[in-house]
Amino acid sequence: MSANAETQVQRVSSLQGRPPAAVGRKQMITAVLASLLGWSLDLYDLFILLYVTPVLGKLFFPADNPTLSLAAVYASFAVTLLLRPFGSALFGSYADRNGRKRAMVVAVSGVGISTALFGVLPTVAHIGAAATILFIILRLIQGVFVGGVVASTHTIGTESVPEKWRGLMSGLVGGGGAGLGALLASIVYFVLSSLFPGEAFSEWGWRFMFFTGILCSVLGLFVFRMLEESPLWVQHKNEQAAKPAGQQSPVKMVFTKYLPVLLVNLLIVIGGGSAYYLTSGYLPTFLNVINHVPQTTASMILAASSIAAIIASVALGHLSTIIGRKKTFVLLGILNLMALPYLYTELAAAQDLSRIALYAMGLAFLGNASYAPVLIFLNERFPTAIRSTGTGLSWNMGFAIGGMMPTFVTMASGQTSEIPFFLAYFSIGLFLLYLVGSLIIPETKGNFQ
Repeated sequence: MSANAETQVQRVSSLQGRPPAAVGRKQMITAVLASLLGWSLDLYDLFILLYVTPVLGKLFFPADNPTLSLAAVYASFAVTLLLRPFGSALFGSYADRNGRKRAMVVAVSGVGISTALFGVLPTVAHIGAAATILFIILRLIQGVFVGGVVASTHTIGTESVPEKWRGLMSGLVGGGGAGLGALLASIVYFVLSSLFPGEAFSEWGWRFMFFTGILCSVLGLFVFRMLEESPLWVQHKNEQAAKPAGQQSPVKMVFTKYLPVLLVNLLIVIGGGSAYYLTSGYLPTFLNVINHVPQTTASMILAASSIAAIIASVALGHLSTIIGRKKTFVLLGILNLMALPYLYTELAAAQDLSRIALYAMGLAFLGNASYAPVLIFLNERFPTAIRSTGTGLSWNMGFAIGGMMPTFVTMASGQTSEIPFFLAYFSIGLFLLYLVGSLIIPETKGNFQ
């Protein structure tokens, strides 16, 4: 669909706008905290797996070639991502019909429980190939719940704050939540690496990493008890009560009336999702197999990188409110296209820890900045009636494709020494796609209906 046609879709949608619902300060703060914690705790659960990828490769996907073993773990991660759109369709439709809060409680609880169950899995050494199958099945279940978390956390926060804070909220939840989740995982990784040094970590340490996932669910439920429903959703629901029944299902509307919008969204989300998984998501493996950094030292570098990611996400999310979503995407596309290949090759060649930390933080900063405005951009592309479904499907379909990139990079690399170069090649191709999307999309700032 042309840019003019897309702009017309946005203009028609904006005519359906309504006066903003009144939101108290306490409700606003609680919604912000719930969205941030809900997403960060679920990303914490996912980062646990990324941080112990080399260990899991040996235990669940053993191979003579270490690169193939790593690729197998990333493939199991990518397969899970394919189930996230289903989770968004299921929980997003529920959230659009019955409220964001209910969907969030069930989804966050499901992620925490499924994560903790990884800690009790037998390995290939115990039950053979059945261990690999159980691992993948549990990853698939976890993917459905994570898709549901996106559908709820990525809407209730932005729907509860004024327009001037929505860009910042986008970065705070989408990228800041990821950075906070990674930071928490880095701290736990540091503690458990110290408690279970060397081979002890391969035997017991990784299990305790997963056991901590249940604590996230408990913390999330404690916060959600104080959460009030999205004011925009409540207002929409009251308006719908006065109309005749017969509205299409949210999923059907997204894949019919809003299908062109969904497809164009993916150009941006695939680029942003790929940047995330090829920077913050790949850093734990990069530091381990390329730089050969000890576990405890790597955890501190990853913690610093997570702080850089949070700063980048909040800053670039708010910048999109100042200069607009479209200009921010174009700026980020150009920066990443030029800087990421340089940072990958320099990180691979770095010897001293200070330079390794600096380049790692640079990768995390740019990778997370690239999708900081994505959350609010997607929110502004869909009306309240289908916002959870549309946002969740766009985000998870794009991030599913992006999440497969580490697998492709690792498989394309004949040996581990080639990984930095293929990361550079892939980043160039992906950000060319990202730039194309940035030029096609209309400006959405202020189109919140």
